[in-house]
Amino acid sequence: MQADFEKLIDTVIQGNSLEVLPTLPDHSVDLVFADPPYNLQLQGDLWRPNVSKVDAVDDAWDKFDTLQAYDEFTEAWLRECKRILKPNGSLWVIGSYHNIFRVGRILQDLGYWILNDVVWVKANPMPNFRGMRFTNAHETLIWAQPQKDARYTFNYHAMKALNEDLQMRSDWFLPICTGSERLKEDGKKVHPTQKPEALLYRVIMATTNPGDLILDPFFGTGTTGAMARKLQRHYIGIEVEEAYNRNARKRLNKSVQFAFNEPVFFTPEPRKLARIPFGVLLEHGFLQPGDALFYGAEGKIRATIQADGSLICDGKRGSIHSVAREIRGGPANGWTIWHYWDGETNSRQPIEKLREAYRKQSS
Repeated sequence: MQADFEKLIDTVIQGNSLEVLPTLPDHSVDLVFADPPYNLQLQGDLWRPNVSKVDAVDDAWDKFDTLQAYDEFTEAWLRECKRILKPNGSLWVIGSYHNIFRVGRILQDLGYWILNDVVWVKANPMPNFRGMRFTNAHETLIWAQPQKDARYTFNYHAMKALNEDLQMRSDWFLPICTGSERLKEDGKKVHPTQKPEALLYRVIMATTNPGDLILDPFFGTGTTGAMARKLQRHYIGIEVEEAYNRNARKRLNKSVQFAFNEPVFFTPEPRKLARIPFGVLLEHGFLQPGDALFYGAEGKIRATIQADGSLICDGKRGSIHSVAREIRGGPANGWTIWHYWDGETNSRQPIEKLREAYRKQSS
């Protein structure tokens, strides 16, 4: 069974998800990303003001006879994904106002624990041509875990770095899939709802690690697989439509897969690094007793380093953290607040820089 499953990794399976998912083993994947049918229930054709027809979603795979039929379909695939996910894995599902509220209710009924909802704000949404409603300019993603309180993956520092060192928010401003990224065949779009690579890049970076296995039960044209390959993850795709399958395989054959364990794919997680006391910098000559430290890059407050690694500042004595807290009147990280004079750059630098230099020297 295990050997058969391993043959499926980094492949696209052509078939109905409701039939394929039950064949996959328990607790075998790290992440599920699902872009299921939205059940749009479009009534008639859509036309632009210039009388050209809108290429909307009217495919058979998006049509269900009743809401109950859609709910039964949703519950079936979500139940299987919960079984297949590792206890510390995650599930992402994307939808619009047509379906996402029903999906969220079923998720909770099945025992998933919702971690976040994320709003994908479309930078270039399709207009509302009839002028009868607001332009639908967003879709919603739900991020959930199969088991409450399990230790799920969230690469907080990678997301912060991706966002220019600001904590990433739950509203993501990204364009829809256009231009050369949009797959076409005979001059026509291959898939009406192909998701942008940037969206999957962010999901995969946030909630998986290199080497993890991602399952996409509605693979479409393979955006999940392409981004998995790009970011050193593995994938299994399930897709029922032959045309989507064909184009996904072509796309994946062209996509680049880097050598595994390339350091560029790993973001340091400070909480996982070995603790280093400030006194170690004195013991190893990075700083000297009697040296001055400055509170902030431009601040006038200064402290004197003592031989035992404590600081004295304006008569107060304590650790780099306790003295910083006293000055700030609140929580403070001494490693980033206290600065030393760096003769090489002729500028003040945070003592965190010296701690990183010690880590590299001792690794």
